[in-house]
Amino acid sequence: MATIQLVDVSRAYAGRQLLAPAVRAQGMIDSKVDRAYSERVRAQQRLGVAGSDGKVRALDHVDLTVPDGKTLSIVGPSGCGKSTLLRIVAGLDPEFTGRVLYDGQDMRDVPPRDRYIGMVFQNYALYPHFQGHGNLSFFFRLHKRTDEETEERIRATSEIMGIGFDELLKRKPGTLSGGQQQRVAIGRAIVRNPVLFLFDEPLSNLDAKLRVQTRIEIKRLLRRFQITAIYVTHDQVEAITLGDQIAVMREGQVEQVGTYQELMDRPATAFVAGFLGQPPMNLFAGGTVRKGRVCWENAELALPARMRALVREGQSLTVGARPERAEILGISESPHEGLVLGGNVATIEPDFGRDTQLVYVQSGPVLCAAKGVLDSSMEIGDEIRVVFPEDALYFFDGTGSQFGEQRLPE
Repeated sequence: MATIQLVDVSRAYAGRQLLAPAVRAQGMIDSKVDRAYSERVRAQQRLGVAGSDGKVRALDHVDLTVPDGKTLSIVGPSGCGKSTLLRIVAGLDPEFTGRVLYDGQDMRDVPPRDRYIGMVFQNYALYPHFQGHGNLSFFFRLHKRTDEETEERIRATSEIMGIGFDELLKRKPGTLSGGQQQRVAIGRAIVRNPVLFLFDEPLSNLDAKLRVQTRIEIKRLLRRFQITAIYVTHDQVEAITLGDQIAVMREGQVEQVGTYQELMDRPATAFVAGFLGQPPMNLFAGGTVRKGRVCWENAELALPARMRALVREGQSLTVGARPERAEILGISESPHEGLVLGGNVATIEPDFGRDTQLVYVQSGPVLCAAKGVLDSSMEIGDEIRVVFPEDALYFFDGTGSQFGEQRLPE
């Protein structure tokens, strides 16, 4: 186990590095750049937003700490630098600036094979010509360990992995299902007794049922061994379930780190607020402060007392509100204090298990989400009002940063 620190880590690519296609061995992290990042770089170059040196940064001065024995889930849109960060921590990409520390030791000159990392990839990365047993024993052969130690570690790992794992060790990857291959890949990561687990979207190729089963198995193993882990994923359920903390990344930078509840209650930026949550926070951009009110083309809001001293006349604001804090009213009902939006029902997503429904309301150019009690009488096209109470509102400045002391929902 180890505390992992990234100190002022940056990784930049010149445009010419993206012209040749990156070579990807099946199941391996690219040796150069992943496709999503390449697409982001090309888009930035077309828009002329590359740095003054003509380079675009996959990671931009990242500072991050993963405490000993904890799991950090990393989420963010495609191309934000998640996999690049994982490669640098693993030692697979040495062309970065800054420092990567394991328990305070600078790992700059330590090769990946000597870092004692257990890695689990999206595409399993199993050796196709080896049986499961050969995949697990390869690490020990590489380090010239004795047969006795190898067999004992494989036996112990098989017990940990549970029922049916022994049978997988007798078969080659090509004869296994996706879920079975991932079990072998996880076993291979465990068998070497790593100080750090790295997971790169390990469940994305599995069907829904297998994702749930494998997620439970990974959680059980992480809790049992208390090994430091970094888990990269697009799936918020995975991030919440497996991570002690969550880091939200955007365009090579870490926007915010915290528990899921902290990120939901106190988002540092409008991006974090609009990224997390199912559905995420409504963000009403383009508001302007005028005489103690925030004004939009089709709505306005009296500024809460806590905000009046923090803003200036003419300032641009974005106001955020969670769909679950909405109150849905008929067009003839009198609204309460808060942000009131009138519009027409665009679509309805019922959740019969929870007896709720998610209603999307078109209010001028804005599509607003509101969660309420299941109402079979509501139809698409109905005219309604959506009210967000004052204590449910978040305020972000023109740069997207939240300011003002947010009053949390009780």
